[in-house]
Amino acid sequence: MDTTYWGRNFGLMVIKDAFRNKIIWYKFVRHETVADYREGIEWLRANSFKIYGIVCDGMRGLFEELRAYRVQMCQFHQTMIVRRYLTNRPELPAARELLQIANILAHTDKECFIGMLEQWHLKWDSFLKERSFDSGSGRSTYTHKKIRSAYLSLKRNMPWLWTFYDYPELHIPNTNNALEGVFTDIKTKLRVHSGISKERRSTLIQEYIARHY
Repeated sequence: MDTTYWGRNFGLMVIKDAFRNKIIWYKFVRHETVADYREGIEWLRANSFKIYGIVCDGMRGLFEELRAYRVQMCQFHQTMIVRRYLTNRPELPAARELLQIANILAHTDKECFIGMLEQWHLKWDSFLKERSFDSGSGRSTYTHKKIRSAYLSLKRNMPWLWTFYDYPELHIPNTNNALEGVFTDIKTKLRVHSGISKERRSTLIQEYIARHY
């Protein structure tokens, strides 16, 4: 499940059956919220769907909301989080090495990835602890805050990055790439109707989903 947007205040939240490539629930939203995802999950349960697992992004509070299910954080989303902190071309060696590790997340196994991340942390632990002092306020802050944030994001989300690996019998995808493909397909079809009202856009999206998904 995931959400895509047209502008800032028009979003499409979708829950898709990964086995059948079928959209089974969707909602137009202004903003992505945990409450909206809860609504979708409750609808599935009320309509007798069996939920084997859930692939989602790492928005705050969502993992706690879904704690009753096997949850896989989209590894592509996790890589994008790291890239936002580090940029695609970081200058510092520690950042470059961490980005290389993050970039292979979706292409390696659990033991190899965790091992590489632990080795990186051992190598750069002192570097991450460096602090800068503000002579005016007398306060100190971590010097390499963005690199720390990128690393801590990987550590914090680690319990949900390998659900597909720990439970292979469930055949859970490790990314939401198939759903991203659906979003790209819908947006491509709507591009020829740029400038239409939100109401008309909603109607076109509903018609397209009904015919193709």
